[in-house]
Amino acid sequence: MDHPPTNGSDSSSSSSDLPYQSGFHNHFSSEALPGALPLGQSNPLLCPYGLYAEQLSGTSFTSPRKLNLRTWLYRVKPSVTHEPFQPLRPTHGRLVSEFNDSNSSTTPTQLRWKPVEIPETPTDFVRGLYTVCGAGSSFLRHGFAIHMYTANKSMDDRAFCNADGDFLIVPQLGRLWITTECGRLIVSPGEVAVLPQGFRFAVDLPDGPSRGYVAEVFGTHFQLPDLGPIGANGLAAPRDFLVPTAWFEKTTRPGYIIIQKFGGELFTAKQDFSPFNVVAWHGNYAPYKYDLTKFCPFNTVLFDHGDPSVNTVLTAPTDKPGVALLDFAIFPPRWLVAEHTFRPPYYHRNCMSEFMGLIYGGYEAKADGFLPGGASLHSCMTPHGPDTKTYEATISRGNDVGPQKISDTMAFMFESCLVPRICSWALESPFIDHDYYQCWIGLRSHFTGTGADAKDGDIQNGQ
Repeated sequence: MDHPPTNGSDSSSSSSDLPYQSGFHNHFSSEALPGALPLGQSNPLLCPYGLYAEQLSGTSFTSPRKLNLRTWLYRVKPSVTHEPFQPLRPTHGRLVSEFNDSNSSTTPTQLRWKPVEIPETPTDFVRGLYTVCGAGSSFLRHGFAIHMYTANKSMDDRAFCNADGDFLIVPQLGRLWITTECGRLIVSPGEVAVLPQGFRFAVDLPDGPSRGYVAEVFGTHFQLPDLGPIGANGLAAPRDFLVPTAWFEKTTRPGYIIIQKFGGELFTAKQDFSPFNVVAWHGNYAPYKYDLTKFCPFNTVLFDHGDPSVNTVLTAPTDKPGVALLDFAIFPPRWLVAEHTFRPPYYHRNCMSEFMGLIYGGYEAKADGFLPGGASLHSCMTPHGPDTKTYEATISRGNDVGPQKISDTMAFMFESCLVPRICSWALESPFIDHDYYQCWIGLRSHFTGTGADAKDGDIQNGQ
């Protein structure tokens, strides 16, 4: 369907007036029909309206209470009512969740991709999703994958379920109307959506062609970063995260297809009803969205350049304190005021690996070549930083430059402690920028030392 779906309880809502609940990992309660939520218990013998009770657990039963994630769904028919799963035909072939030398390779070279074109043939979100790079294994419950997608067609009588991990979706072109078991989300470029592991969802395209980025994490979930010395406020505020309200389809849907991603492979199962038949739900495990313009950035107010970690919106932690399986950081509009300071991002080698994308506008460290819808990858200990044009323009202004406003831009970074392997189709893509390295080749020496009597070898050896 190329339009927002209709339902049996509320077909009048448009994208501009969808109701949401606010908060991050709160315990929510929502019902599309009055009295649909059981009172006093989660699993009564007979649920209101003859509904089935079904729990969706995002963590083990015995996880600490502060980390335990689960939601009770009250649905017209339970999700178990389907035919056996069969491998998707024709196969997808470009999704990876276990990275090894049979499906990916490594290189320390800086990589950049131009925006991928929208396909001409009908392509929905699932068919248009492909892995760029990643590390680890969904089977071992540790790792991540970075995907991109291009689509020009809504999902018709099909829903997707990711059994491997959480999806963090970053649209760059075109809104996404995402129907989930908890309700509906409309997600625009400049917003992000998180679809936790196990939820069934369908993606419709109200604006037609769409393009964007997806980060997937295995074995953990996204959470808000600790603020440390920042204090109690700043960065992404919990109240700005929006969770859908209950909404359901009650009609029969013969031949409805569930597509399940399991170990990076896709399987399909048929059923005779929509999976979006949840009349009520309660819990703290639910899809959500966030508007990146609500992010409250922190920055240097005197000298030197802060580390990009201060721009973290969400983090998927590891067991090692301060080390992320994957951070999602953004570079939003903000003021630059540091004195006697090179204000663009500094030249850098990092034990973490950095994948960058651009939603709109330009990126302050790259004057040319890094375009909205494009991407770059700087892996562990690979040097990177401003291109030649940016460096020369910055130092030519001298120290008398006043406050500067970076506006009309939204870049982001997926950063991981794991070293990514890159898929062959990404390395062989016609959109890869083989001349990326040229943006630094023009950097020249500005050395002004005068040791006329010193030999080159002496200078090199610090003598």
